[in-house]
Amino acid sequence: MSNYDQLHRQCRTLENLFDTKLTSYSQLVSTISRQPDDVEASGSSERWKDLELELDDLLEKLEETNEQLSALSSEPDTLSTSMLRAIQRHAELFQDNARELRRTKASVKSALDHANLLSGVRNDIDAYNSSAAESLLAERGRIDSSHRMTDDILEQAYETRAEFGRQRTALSGINSRMKSVISTIPGVNNVISMINSRRRRDTIILGIVIGVCIIILISIMWR
Repeated sequence: MSNYDQLHRQCRTLENLFDTKLTSYSQLVSTISRQPDDVEASGSSERWKDLELELDDLLEKLEETNEQLSALSSEPDTLSTSMLRAIQRHAELFQDNARELRRTKASVKSALDHANLLSGVRNDIDAYNSSAAESLLAERGRIDSSHRMTDDILEQAYETRAEFGRQRTALSGINSRMKSVISTIPGVNNVISMINSRRRRDTIILGIVIGVCIIILISIMWR
């Protein structure tokens, strides 16, 4: 009787403690579901491991106690009917607790896997956004560089055109002076013809240079 009373009280104590720990263990599922992106920071993973170890240890002790009670029930003459029913009830509770622990373990593992998956997806999205932002900044830098190059080419083209304009003005002045000399210096016509030919050549060169500048400008703008 004394041995039965001791095992009975021990079994009740372990069952109550197991029920309390299992409740805390089950609450981790809802905690992880509400905070999927902060599982490690909130310590849910560590609490899950600690509680699972404690529940496994309690279930093992319950199994040992129930085996000792079952051994007592093999001598029914020494136990009353209520004691035998209590031993049977403890055995049924042990089976229920074992099934509930397995079910809750599966639920917690599923919640943790889901939280880790969401965290991984979020990290991949953040990495992609960061890479996309860097690519846009690099592209913006290349566009700005192309604009600066275009401005430099336009400035050179305008300066070249102005220089050709100054040369044309100078040639016009020379031509005027040469015409005035024609009437006074015999045989200057040949020299004037040569100068006119050179002026036409310079005009053609000027047109070619301006055309090349325009082509380069258009090709840069369409890149």
